[in-house]
Amino acid sequence: MSKLLIVAGLEDKCAATSRGLQLAELMDLKVEVVAFAYANLKRLKLDQKGMSAVKQRLLDQRRNAVAAQLDRVAGPGHRVKVSVVWSENIHPWIIKRATSGYAAVVKARHQSESLGYTSTDWHLLRECAAPVLLVSRQKWKKGSAIMATVDLEATAKAKQALNVEVITAARHYAEMLEVDLSVLCVIDVPALLVDLDLIDAKSYAKERIKELQPALTALAKKTGLPETQFQLKRGPVAKTIVSEAAEQKAQLVVMGTVGRRGVRAQLLGNTAEEALQLLKTDTLTLKP
Repeated sequence: MSKLLIVAGLEDKCAATSRGLQLAELMDLKVEVVAFAYANLKRLKLDQKGMSAVKQRLLDQRRNAVAAQLDRVAGPGHRVKVSVVWSENIHPWIIKRATSGYAAVVKARHQSESLGYTSTDWHLLRECAAPVLLVSRQKWKKGSAIMATVDLEATAKAKQALNVEVITAARHYAEMLEVDLSVLCVIDVPALLVDLDLIDAKSYAKERIKELQPALTALAKKTGLPETQFQLKRGPVAKTIVSEAAEQKAQLVVMGTVGRRGVRAQLLGNTAEEALQLLKTDTLTLKP
């Protein structure tokens, strides 16, 4: 996978473009930038020729805006491939494109979802085959850490393999950016059982940590990381990920996500999606 797909935003200073170009240079990847344009032209009451002319004008405007943006970020004379696509819903194009061997899809994060609307971000998290790097507006700072999150309680082979992939990707980014890496494992204590006084939260977490130690040791061995880089914390998974990322001043959080579709996808977000709603940093998500 020697390519990086950057989704150019509409804003003048698109964080995804600058972050993507920075990573592409460090990782020696070819870059493709895709931008989208769309307007409902049926209301203009034009003939086919007139509609085609307006459409082309809008596409040209979008291409010129992206070219100007790239000139500012990459400098004049860059050789970045640019595609401008006429589409109202952009995620189907991105998802289809990402099947052809991209190291990652880079896009500025958009935090908006409701029962009747699913944003492009959520579609990509659930359906995009390539890793998805959702970029915040915050700039990366020297000395900031990278944090990976894994599920030590996973029993399915696919999810166990995903733990390895998450750590491997996080380690690659940490080495490339020359920053520290930590791996967070959250012990989720059943709140209902605590509320009913059926278990003691501290005792439960202590026992689970003891039970999960063999899984941690095996994962550390598989990934080549010392166990000292693994942290076990108890608490609600998503909120603990967010609080630890803030505590460590992480510039990138790497996690696995399991895609859902249909009504269930709109009603129930997985842990990565819940954390993403609260995180203020970049997030790289991988699927099994």
